[in-house]
Amino acid sequence: MSRLLISAAHKSSGKTTVSLGLCAALAARGLRVQPFKKGPDYIDPMWLGLAAGRPCINLDFHCMSTAEILATVSRYSSDSDIALIEGNKGLYDGLDLDGSNSNAALAIVTRTPVILVLDARGMTRGIAPLILGYQAFDREVRIAGVILNQLGGSRHEAKLRRVIEHYTDVAVLGGVHRDPSLEIVERHLGLVPSNEAGAAREKMDRIRDLVAAQVDLDRLLETAATAPVPDQPPAVAAPAAPAERVRIGIARDAAFGFYYPDDLDALERAGAELVPFNTLHDKSLPPVDGLFIGGGFPESSMQALQDNRELRTGIHAAIVGGLPVYAECGGLMYLSRSLTWRGRTCEMVGVIPGDVVMHEKPQGRGYVQLQETPQAVWPGPRPESTIAAHEFHYSSLTGLQGEPSFAYNVLRGTGIDGRHDGLQLYNLLACYSHMRDTTRHHWAQRFTGFVRQCRARTPATG
Repeated sequence: MSRLLISAAHKSSGKTTVSLGLCAALAARGLRVQPFKKGPDYIDPMWLGLAAGRPCINLDFHCMSTAEILATVSRYSSDSDIALIEGNKGLYDGLDLDGSNSNAALAIVTRTPVILVLDARGMTRGIAPLILGYQAFDREVRIAGVILNQLGGSRHEAKLRRVIEHYTDVAVLGGVHRDPSLEIVERHLGLVPSNEAGAAREKMDRIRDLVAAQVDLDRLLETAATAPVPDQPPAVAAPAAPAERVRIGIARDAAFGFYYPDDLDALERAGAELVPFNTLHDKSLPPVDGLFIGGGFPESSMQALQDNRELRTGIHAAIVGGLPVYAECGGLMYLSRSLTWRGRTCEMVGVIPGDVVMHEKPQGRGYVQLQETPQAVWPGPRPESTIAAHEFHYSSLTGLQGEPSFAYNVLRGTGIDGRHDGLQLYNLLACYSHMRDTTRHHWAQRFTGFVRQCRARTPATG
């Protein structure tokens, strides 16, 4: 299985843009490219999936065991010609002192050669000790090549190539020159999501053509083919598929698009038929047994969300009537009474008795550890240990009325109030935390089980 891990010396080196260009350029050659992204992220994988023409899958040491990571790489790469894993931050960066959750650790575990994307602005001879240091820091990591980025011109590129050839044994696989047209507009959560950018395809084609012209794709493929056969992943037990299927509506539009493809696969394996609906344009829900409203940027579409009063009223009535719903972050914001951003306030669904306010700085950011409370209502096997999740939100829920019931205590992170997450009312569970369906917590199986349980008491809506 040909594969490469695209990393960098530090974040903001341009590795995402280069990774996008590589995925798109290789796919344009007719190759089946399977993209992966390390760490918790929704936005970069949207772009990588668009570039490759197939969903990008996340790999995360915080939520997944080593066996799950190996099994995931094996499963999703089985019908591909090449797998490209984009790292997060720098090659050796990570939470732990020993680097056990770093990009380097992922390269070692998956036995994947590393291509370093180096931001070469202002560099000449100093690039050599940088490369040599990265090679020497961990000899188990195989740095198989570098791609120079943000080059000042042909003379700058030629100088760097001579330095690297003279002082190191690392191959230069390409040199990408500085070009404003390669930039993707950024927003507070990262890159603008591809499902919202109307010119996403045009932008992707531009990145593809520039990267293809400045990177030696043939040599890149030869390097990927040198990846050793990966270790056979241990068997990872999956929940048995139920016989009874349920229809779960899923919000998919410019306001809501943060979903992990493998979690959606887990929902389908658990017996869910996923039925998309559009919160901006649909006037009523389709016939469904439950709803999943994920994260996104509802604040950017809050006027349109408010204007679609028919759907908001229908969702409110359905939840009050007992429809089971799981909402994450943006979904929680949408189900609140109101959303305030940049001095403007818009009405939302109003089923959560509180108001959401957007702030200039993150209110919750990073990895989360949750402990399920006795009040949690989802059926099925409860997690034996803490639940690993992540959060990244600029909003907070204020003025929450009543005596709320919470499904989780927050051991690490912020959640809704610094101590709790997973607000429960009616048959709704609303979290700021984003879950991953793993052996530590098969939330997809439990949620679909809850939908079945509720359907036995309440007919489908729509």
